[in-house]
Amino acid sequence: MKIEQIYTGCLAQGAYYIESDGEAAVIDPLREVQPYIEKAERRNAKIKYVFETHFHADFVSGHKDLAAKTGAKIVYGPTGMKMGFDAIIAEDNQEFTIGKAKIKVIHTPGHTMESSCYLLFNEEGKAEAIFTGDTLFIGDVGRPDLAQKVIADLTQEKLAGHLYDSLRNKLLPLSDDLIVYPAHGAGSACGKNMSKETSDTLGNQKKTNYALQPMTKEAFIKEVLTGLTPPPAYFPQNVMMNIQGYDSIDEVLERGVHPLTPEEFEVAANETGALILDTRDPQTFAKGFIPNSINIGIDGSFAVWVGAMIPDLKQEILVVAEEGREEEVVTRLARVGYDYCIGYLKGGFASWKNSPDHEVDSITSITVDELAKIKEGDPNIHILDVRKNSEYLSEHVVDAENAPLDYINDSMMKVDKNKTYYVHCAGGYRSMIFNSALRARGYDNLIDIAGGFKAIKESEKFKVSDYVCPTTLL
Repeated sequence: MKIEQIYTGCLAQGAYYIESDGEAAVIDPLREVQPYIEKAERRNAKIKYVFETHFHADFVSGHKDLAAKTGAKIVYGPTGMKMGFDAIIAEDNQEFTIGKAKIKVIHTPGHTMESSCYLLFNEEGKAEAIFTGDTLFIGDVGRPDLAQKVIADLTQEKLAGHLYDSLRNKLLPLSDDLIVYPAHGAGSACGKNMSKETSDTLGNQKKTNYALQPMTKEAFIKEVLTGLTPPPAYFPQNVMMNIQGYDSIDEVLERGVHPLTPEEFEVAANETGALILDTRDPQTFAKGFIPNSINIGIDGSFAVWVGAMIPDLKQEILVVAEEGREEEVVTRLARVGYDYCIGYLKGGFASWKNSPDHEVDSITSITVDELAKIKEGDPNIHILDVRKNSEYLSEHVVDAENAPLDYINDSMMKVDKNKTYYVHCAGGYRSMIFNSALRARGYDNLIDIAGGFKAIKESEKFKVSDYVCPTTLL
């Protein structure tokens, strides 16, 4: 029997490939399904089932495409939700065979009402692993406030109560030697304080996970709801795509991986109102970019910040990317439901810069040493910290103002167009997103601090607040 965790860092998401005796199953697949198909083909295995732990909010699952391309059956836990595709709606404790192995459905409502875990029995009949989706993470549990965005009569308190019962009645009685494989790790907005580890024994989680410690239901509800912030706006839209269906990834790629000359790119931008998304490195972007474009670097938490910055999944998008990475960008947009990329700049930004009659903009970026000299001359300069509020409360430059990127519309209200601001995040990725987004809206006096808070603190040239251990990473 083979178990493989396929972890995608930019989404902090774990999909799983399970194989026994020529049959395979995939749990919580990503939108691009060809790698799973090729893996099975290399091993002469047939994908029999696609198991979904719940209707995902933070990414668009590949269940529909994977089933269409392989003939596999899609399986969900108990739900009354009407779907836009064929699926097996399993009963609690129903079992499925994969070669000589078995998978048992354990219905664990709480994160969402249909949330289910999958208990894997190996070829000797011993329970070996449990795939917990967003019910149980390493060091945390799934936030119970997302399903209320889709089902009106649910409240986060009701869901948290269901989660308490699921953990106590369904998971805690299971064997300590089970390996827990969750759907997410640190960096996901589906939980508030997940570990960087992506698997653990259930026994160790019983000892170390705060949510599995002895407490009343009332205490659990209070504990699990403390520290939650509003979820990203695209979450409910992803849920509906996962329930109702979506365009094939092949169609999305055909539409998006479409090269445009600078002239064609400019015409497309003017005629469609498409958003220009520049995915190059932040410091490279700062030196020169197409006016009004937004920078979200492909080598950071790309999909997460695209979701936070672009509220409409149907927004048409034009891409500026490093040459050779255009298909990667379109694929990663599709992972979170942005299916309407209409082309990319052929030859990258260099083709725009080198063609006549095309304007170029830039953003000033300074080092921490330069910032220190400026502050020495004017102690009252405005420093803007665009990290999450939890990061700011944990540790920040004294006198810096917090304007979190994840609530940019509110944060923008703190910025006076007539004043100069020195903007930083943790390392320089988010500050360039913030600066580019505001510059596109007419804020011309934002200066980026290269290296972010990490460089500021290491320089020891600025007074920093005492460190406080964060209770939430949201």
